[in-house]
Amino acid sequence: MRAVVIERQAPSGAAVSPNIRAVNDWPDLDKPGPGQVVIRTLASALNHMDIWVGLGIPGVDLTYPRVSGCDACGQVESVGPGVDPAWVGRRVILNAAYELPRAVRPGDPPGSTLLPDLELIGEHTHGMHRERFLAPVTNLAVVGDNADPHAAAAFGLVTLTAYSMMVTKGRLRPGQSVLITGIGGGVSTAALAIAKWMGCPVCVTSRHQWKLDRARALGADHAILDGGKDHDWSRDVRAWTSKRGVDMAVDTVGKPTHLKCIKSLARGGAFVTAGNTGGPIVETDQARIFWNQLRVLGSTMGTNDEFREIAALFRAGHLKPVIDRVFPWREAPAAWERLEKAEQFGKIVLDWV
Repeated sequence: MRAVVIERQAPSGAAVSPNIRAVNDWPDLDKPGPGQVVIRTLASALNHMDIWVGLGIPGVDLTYPRVSGCDACGQVESVGPGVDPAWVGRRVILNAAYELPRAVRPGDPPGSTLLPDLELIGEHTHGMHRERFLAPVTNLAVVGDNADPHAAAAFGLVTLTAYSMMVTKGRLRPGQSVLITGIGGGVSTAALAIAKWMGCPVCVTSRHQWKLDRARALGADHAILDGGKDHDWSRDVRAWTSKRGVDMAVDTVGKPTHLKCIKSLARGGAFVTAGNTGGPIVETDQARIFWNQLRVLGSTMGTNDEFREIAALFRAGHLKPVIDRVFPWREAPAAWERLEKAEQFGKIVLDWV
């Protein structure tokens, strides 16, 4: 069947796009097992995960060639044992994170606050950048038979990530002020959409004026051109909030922006992060964290219940993704190249129809 394949692991620091190939001879699927469905792909979307899989992920045993992809919209073609046949024909999106069974040992303490062990379709197993793929029915959400498949494919993972860290974990409330760093990627544009849906004033940062202009057009209330390491734009954020600070800082950049975010927060504010494209080792201000009683929260993806919540918002037209560009699936190397060069604003999508 048709697929986009990462032929080999790229050396550290090298580009992944030269190793991307569109093929017609990827092996067909097995029949769906208990609790599984077969999904025919209508559109799939790229994430930074597609680059990380191409570079190799520490601690994860990846073999090549392999198919990545953790975002797609498709139609259910068939179902396995124990799955309601009413799923057949439905247009769906998929939460790529699935929970692993947890071993229970005598004497284990309560796990009330612990995150379940997760694996990711498109990382630990072959993913969604192919004509058909298998999926657990528990991870599906209906988007509507007439939903735009490009928009639906671009919506799932980044909106789930932003929603879980901002609303569920960060406890963002309507009208609170939000700072979003590095506007332009899928998670940051999803965070902007969620904040504006909740009636929150939003400040965004970027090192590119054209990205700030796009964010303004999408509803951002304040925009800061990031001048780099020596530019302490937290003063600008605090001036925008009449010295109070923001209620939430949404950061997926990491090293270059972390401390500035901490300095931008109001008392009791939340720093929430789901990534670190600029590096994971950060300088912080612990005194400010405890004195101002700040909350520092990490987040990865989200639950199936959260996924169905955002799908409901998509169906109702309350939230929609920002799409940068749609490529035919055969032009996948160019799509990877665009993602690697950070030329995009919003999501890059592959069309499979």
